[in-house]
Amino acid sequence: MAVATPTAVRKQIQAGQADPVYLLQGEDEIEKSALAADFAELVDEGLRAFNVERIHVGDLTTGDKLADGVATLVSAVRTLPMMVPRRVVSVMQAETLLMPKRESEAATRALEQLENLLRQPEVQTTLVFVATSVDKRSRIYKLFQKHATIVECGAVEDLADAERWVRTRVAVAGAEIEPAAARMIAERAGPDVKRLRADIDRLMLYALGQTRITADDVREVVGPAALQDDWAMTNAIEASQAGEALRQLALMLDAGAAPEKILGQLGWVVRAKFPQIAPQEVRTAVDALFRTDLDLKRSAGDPRVLLERLVVELCAGKRSRSLGSRRW
Repeated sequence: MAVATPTAVRKQIQAGQADPVYLLQGEDEIEKSALAADFAELVDEGLRAFNVERIHVGDLTTGDKLADGVATLVSAVRTLPMMVPRRVVSVMQAETLLMPKRESEAATRALEQLENLLRQPEVQTTLVFVATSVDKRSRIYKLFQKHATIVECGAVEDLADAERWVRTRVAVAGAEIEPAAARMIAERAGPDVKRLRADIDRLMLYALGQTRITADDVREVVGPAALQDDWAMTNAIEASQAGEALRQLALMLDAGAAPEKILGQLGWVVRAKFPQIAPQEVRTAVDALFRTDLDLKRSAGDPRVLLERLVVELCAGKRSRSLGSRRW
């Protein structure tokens, strides 16, 4: 039928004009899950218990289980809606159903039933398949191309998409973000998903434990993209300014600085400055440096995340020492 964006599908849902069958695919699990949940808006809230059904098929690993699973799915789709114009049936982990690992007579029959369902969908039911990916060369995918709306999840097309992307990620982390704060991040990163993800990861690390993220938090971490000098990050660590240090780290990485070079600067500030500004934290800081160095060498994580964690630890140690000095 068509290829649609998540934004376009949400407009269909808001208008109450959903298509009979959708395939939500892509690596962005959060986007897929959020969009699949939005389909419930097609049904009045008080009647969703009778008309919204979610089926998990991840454990359908044998032909017999596939046959039973498809039979359950067909029955759910063909059930008439109760007191509303349509039902919604979502199939989670659908790649297991659409591309079974083991072929057998039972699996073949199950796929045939599923193909018939795609060819003749139930007009009073919206059927939503949620999958990581489907082989585009397969017969089942070609049927989706002909009879379903395919949605690629993970792409950010405009500022509105970026703001929604930010709000969704913060909500998944158990917090909420002020509209102005979400807009600020979206305007800074634009439709660059990689940069959006990095900014959100850095922001959530900075605001760890907070239930609400404010515009001030965003300014501290992902403010104006202006790198003052190569040593602005280490200066911020000396001043116990974790937000500024994280921001300067991001600017250095975005400008192409090698993680090893940045680690060298952090090593310098620990060796040259910590004995004077935080002597009780030197051993802990050195241990954190060695751990990060080892993790970088063995590729034990995203270099950006490893360096962000180290910066936060160094700022925390410096801050705890400074607070202790003030009490005296």
